[in-house]
Order: sequence, then C-alpha cells, then structure tokens
Amino acid sequence: MALNVVGNEPSIEVTPLSVHIGAEIGGVDLTKPLPPEQVKDINAALVKWKVVFFRDQMLDHDGHRDFARQFGDLTPGHAVYGNVEGYPEIYAVAKHRKAKRYSGEANIRPWSGWHTDITAAINPPAASILRGDVVPPYGGDTQFTNLVAAYNGLSETLRGFLDGLRAVHRFAPPPGVEVLNGYADAQKSNTLVSEHPLIRVHPVSGERILFVSPSFLKSIVGMTPRESQTLVEFLWEHIVRPEYTVRFKWAPGSIAFWDNRSTSHLAPSDIFDTDFDRQFYRTTLVGDVPVGVDGKQSTLIEGAAILAA
Repeated sequence: MALNVVGNEPSIEVTPLSVHIGAEIGGVDLTKPLPPEQVKDINAALVKWKVVFFRDQMLDHDGHRDFARQFGDLTPGHAVYGNVEGYPEIYAVAKHRKAKRYSGEANIRPWSGWHTDITAAINPPAASILRGDVVPPYGGDTQFTNLVAAYNGLSETLRGFLDGLRAVHRFAPPPGVEVLNGYADAQKSNTLVSEHPLIRVHPVSGERILFVSPSFLKSIVGMTPRESQTLVEFLWEHIVRPEYTVRFKWAPGSIAFWDNRSTSHLAPSDIFDTDFDRQFYRTTLVGDVPVGVDGKQSTLIEGAAILAA
C-alpha cells in the first residue's frame, strides 16, 4: 500500500519495501524539472527510509545530472577514479571495473564489499544516485542497510560506550590485494585519511548513526590493534543483519537514491558468474563534515575535502 509523505495533498507516492529501510517513489517524472514540493517530499522520504527507488525513469547523462542537481551540489564523478568523458559529475559503474582494478585474491569475510561511499574524506558524500542503464535480466541486485537501525539495535550499555569513540578511515586497497599500477598511482596522488566519530549525528533528523564503513574504517582511536580489530569486526557483522537491510532488483530505467550518511550498501558479485553485461552510472552530492554525539567534528589527517565539480 502506498503511503503519502504529506497531509491531504501529497506530491508523491511512497511505498515502503521493508520495516526499517527502503521505499519506492511514484507519481513523479524525473525527466522534467521537479516542483519544489516534490523535491521537499523526496528529501523527506530519503531521510525517513534511507534509500528510495524510482522505476521507469529513462534518463540520459544530462537528465541524470539535472535531476541530481535539484538536491544539492554535485561532487566530481569519483574522488580518485575520475568521471565519464564530458560529464565531470558522473562516474561509470561498469561490470568489469573491479576486475581491472585489482589482481590477486582479497581476504573474503561476510561483510566484504559492504561500504559507505568515500568515508575516508573529511566530508563524505551526503547522498548518491545510481542509474541502471544496461541491466541484466536477473542477478546484479544491490543491498542496502540502515545504520541508524543498527545503532538502535545495540544494547544501551554498548551504545553509551561507542558514543565517545572515534575511528580512522583510509582510502586504501583491500588487505592482501595487489593494486595494478594505474590505480595505485591514482590512489597515491589522491590519498584520503580522516578521523570520524564512530557514532555520527544525522544533520537533518538528529538520529545517531553507526558510522562503520567496512571498506574504509581501519582502526579505532585509543585502542590496541587487537581490541580495535575485535570491535570493528563485531560492528561490521552487526550492521549487515538481515532485519536492517533491503535488496533491490534492478530493471532498465531504475534509479536508487540513498542517504550516504546513514546507510551502507553492497555491490553485487553474482554478475561475474554470468555473461550478462551491466553498466550503471552514479552521481554524488557534496556532504558535510560529520559531527559526533559530543558535538565535535571529524578531523582531516591527509588529503582534502571533496568539493563541487
């Protein structure tokens, strides 16, 4: 059943997909400029449901960029790996980009692949908008998890302990993986290291977020290596509990718009077991500097903030 965002005259239709995260939005045409009330209500749905999905929206690069701009300033396509030629704000998410980036085998664990986009930056993106262009007939689903629900699912005692901790996020290759020269050079010239609160406060809703991106979080400040490893591995396993997640099946014209401050997501690996092609495109919105429960902002260790493209 569709639920409306605002009172008696809603501007959009919102259909929740699970208890804690994810909703489909209908009643909008993203190929045209949106009325202010629709922009407002989509933003409200995004904050509430953490990720929202649109169907049958046949956008090209120009339409994708123009839609995204209605919600904030856009970052460069990717802080390290660049952009689509002629579109500085768009990043191509191709099926074989990971295979081309790395050689060797990573240390595979249950949370491998889960991440929040570019948390190694001092101001990680506020949100990301992913568009399905070439979509396989089956497989290639994307999963998202609600980091607010994950925080609330911890005991009061553990929440109180975590509220005061900070952690180092670094953009680096996965452990045990040899990086090919071109990507190694890109990473060396675009190093990103930041210290963030382990629990950040959402700038709109005020909710507390378990800010533990598995791909970027490297250590917890003030702990021994073993203490840090044990705690972060517990938290990584906790955030991907099924009850906090939603799984989205793509189709041509599908768009996923997620709040990067309060979610992690998992890119599919099953597509490598098929001959199907898969080509998606992404834009990201410039983010704010995270703030902890104690009101203290994140600290930049190395690199620079992500500015508008």
